[in-house]
Amino acid sequence: MQDPSASNSALRKFASRITLVVASVLIVVKFAAWMGTGSIALLTSAIDAIVDAGASLITYLGVRYADRPPDLEHRFGHDKGEAIAAFTQATFLAGAASVLAFQSIERVLFPQALASLSFGVWVIAGSLVAAAGLSAMQTWVVSKTGSTAIAADRAHYLTDVAVNAGVLLALVVTKFTGWQRADPTFAFLIACYMFWNARHIVRNALTQLLDHELPSADRQLIRDRVLACPGVQNMHDLRTRHAGDRTFIEFHLEVDGALTVAQGHEIGDAAEAALGNLLPGTVEVTGHLEPFGIDDERLDDRVRRATH
Repeated sequence: MQDPSASNSALRKFASRITLVVASVLIVVKFAAWMGTGSIALLTSAIDAIVDAGASLITYLGVRYADRPPDLEHRFGHDKGEAIAAFTQATFLAGAASVLAFQSIERVLFPQALASLSFGVWVIAGSLVAAAGLSAMQTWVVSKTGSTAIAADRAHYLTDVAVNAGVLLALVVTKFTGWQRADPTFAFLIACYMFWNARHIVRNALTQLLDHELPSADRQLIRDRVLACPGVQNMHDLRTRHAGDRTFIEFHLEVDGALTVAQGHEIGDAAEAALGNLLPGTVEVTGHLEPFGIDDERLDDRVRRATH
């Protein structure tokens, strides 16, 4: 039977490799179309393609870094490499959006006639199909692996779908109406969408980089599953975090203080095993055994004081 983690790793690598190749081809095609038409909207799409290629390269490297096993310096593994890759992608996307917004405003104020519109329409239509295909492939990979880096890269290509659709509409409107400001107007709207998308990627990446807790529903599910184990009398100091496709769960487990160490250890193992398949991806569980009713300094108390 194939190891699920090995299968997920292979899928992430396959997706990042295919995406990098397609992104590189689109750069050449889109810049050729921009040089042939002079369209600022096409330039927006071409620069977005460069950002996509850079993001795909970062994803390619980030996925491979995150796939490394734990070592002496990284005993929790390297999964956060994916979140770092996603954060870097968002930085690229926001920077490109800033440049494109400025150029769009300039072209709105000083419009220029476009050339070879039919050529530009065909190029951007092909780019739209390619971006949609990549997004569909990445959506499937994310559903199977939960990869943060692939999800961030998918967000780029979902943006690319919107960008290409906007550029196509801008070129069609310009071709059939002759309104030269349609091109930079659409380009500015696309730049705003790129900003919005960068914000979404940053928020998701920071959830992992800052060790944000799992949703309350998941935490309650963890508590219910642990407390249902025979011999468990209570639990406290539950801590959770997410890194790549790996979830870390830690808690203090309270059992009868009169039990032997071996008996308590057996209950602890059962509680940890009960959470092994509770959430998607790999779940690593650590339970600290304590006698029931012990009065000690608790993380729960410190959190409660900090929030009141």
